Amino acid sequence: MLRQLSLAVVLLTAASVRSDEVSVAVAANFAAPMRKIAAEFEKDSGHAIVASFGSTGKFYAQIKAGAPFEVLLAADDETPARLEKEGDGVAGSRFTYAVGKLVLWSRKEGFVDDQGAVLGRNGFQHLALPNPRLAPYGAAGVQALQALGLLDRLQSKLVTAENLAQTYQFVASGNAELGFVALSQVYREGRIAAGSGWIVPSKLHELIRQDALLLTRGKGSPGPAELLNYLRSDKARSIIRSHGYEL
Repeated sequence: MLRQLSLAVVLLTAASVRSDEVSVAVAANFAAPMRKIAAEFEKDSGHAIVASFGSTGKFYAQIKAGAPFEVLLAADDETPARLEKEGDGVAGSRFTYAVGKLVLWSRKEGFVDDQGAVLGRNGFQHLALPNPRLAPYGAAGVQALQALGLLDRLQSKLVTAENLAQTYQFVASGNAELGFVALSQVYREGRIAAGSGWIVPSKLHELIRQDALLLTRGKGSPGPAELLNYLRSDKARSIIRSHGYEL
């Protein structure tokens, strides 16, 4: 009996050592795939994910102010590099977990053609995009308009949103006829699920590399390191691809 109790205590202790809560700051555009990855990771590892979704710029400010995040999954590669350089991230832990795709999207079927020619017509009043000073998808939208020679002509039609989520809401609500959003926001089962869209060729803007970083608060804990390794697994990469990202 004593031996059985001792074995039970050992097993419970091992389980408690193994189990970990991982606090992750996740770029808003990566919310859908992250929820699926978190569910699979929790089943496979026993660690629980506590995810916060939002703007990478705001996460940077929160991390600098001492927010208890252990992992950052950013919408860009500049913010993780900056945090690593400033000593808030573990040196050598940073890597690109996804490459985002920009899409010109409208909630109206047939409104956006497969070449983006709608941008050159005068058939809309508002073109929404996330703040290009803070959001890489917004910066990519501006770069695409510049490459097409349309930025000056469309300047008066641009509606700047705080982030990707708000940009999506502007278009989905009809307050803007079209907008630049992340493909992952409108991509389901291998296609744009609702409305119409043009996947902007990557040659028209800088690659949207989204980097992961182990933050200093997560150093030495098994959960954060296991999560970063899991993001490189075939299972996680399959989920990431299914939401319209490249790798």
